[in-house]
Amino acid sequence: MTKRILPALGLFLLSPLVAEFLLGNLPITSLSALIALAPLYGGGAVLIRELVRHRGWGYSSVLLLALAYGVLEEGVTTQSLFNPNYADLRLLDPGHVAWLGMGVPWTLFVLTLHTVWSVTVPIVLVESAARSRRPWLGRKGVVVSCVIFVFGVVATTAFQLQSDSFVASPGQFVGVAVAIFGLVALAVWVGRRPVVREAGGVPADWVVGVFGLVVSSAFMVVDDAGLGAWMRVGAMLVLFAVALVVVRRWSRRTAWTARHSTALAGGALLTYGWHAFPEHPVVDASKSVDLVGNVVFAVLAVGLVAVCWIRSGRSADATIQV
Repeated sequence: MTKRILPALGLFLLSPLVAEFLLGNLPITSLSALIALAPLYGGGAVLIRELVRHRGWGYSSVLLLALAYGVLEEGVTTQSLFNPNYADLRLLDPGHVAWLGMGVPWTLFVLTLHTVWSVTVPIVLVESAARSRRPWLGRKGVVVSCVIFVFGVVATTAFQLQSDSFVASPGQFVGVAVAIFGLVALAVWVGRRPVVREAGGVPADWVVGVFGLVVSSAFMVVDDAGLGAWMRVGAMLVLFAVALVVVRRWSRRTAWTARHSTALAGGALLTYGWHAFPEHPVVDASKSVDLVGNVVFAVLAVGLVAVCWIRSGRSADATIQV
């Protein structure tokens, strides 16, 4: 029983730690914020992971449900997809599409952060550490996870509305609902499709890890490089296409193992580790405190990747469903 609950608890805490602290959004002195962040981030990650594993689906469904999570958080909870002056940052001005009330670069950027780093990467790494892709929680545990997640969504939304009176239009909320429903339906459809494995080799796991690090780092650099809005959009779409084509081709081959998945997720995790250093936290902190926190979290990230990589090589689930 404990062996199954501990991984779920680990994912519950790792998701917000990666999403906000390893990224550099919050300094180490704000660790108490985990009490508020874990029900939203961690609750969502655990719920997605358990739903997928109970159904016997693969990581493709995880990614789609993670994207649906991102749409929910940024479209309803924070409403940053529609708020023209969210956190006084004017995030929607570049590449603004008036009839949607959205900024295309910000939409692509923030939804990618949630899809890849807030949900999928923590799931892959904790599964690697646990050496199992079987369900951790029973029906009651899934229900509890759902309740915790709903509480996180409601509490975070209420807090956001207290700090900012902006409310999206009914049409925008309808669009969010349609997007979430469509992504969930697509995750179900993809999950139910049989996975056809192909003969053939794949690069060494460390090469896959470097690929994950390079592509994810390029994504972060593109957003910070001061490019024009539509150049950023084009560059992001190119990186999406490269990652999708390459990873899909590799992961369909019989030589692809759990260690390859771990290496890919680990490479992406390390991108957050270096990105925290030039990132300015949203909570005031001295430069020395910010630096110490970034070093601590980066070292822990490297250690986590090393542990997961070692344990994934001993996993009973040598191959994975994509």
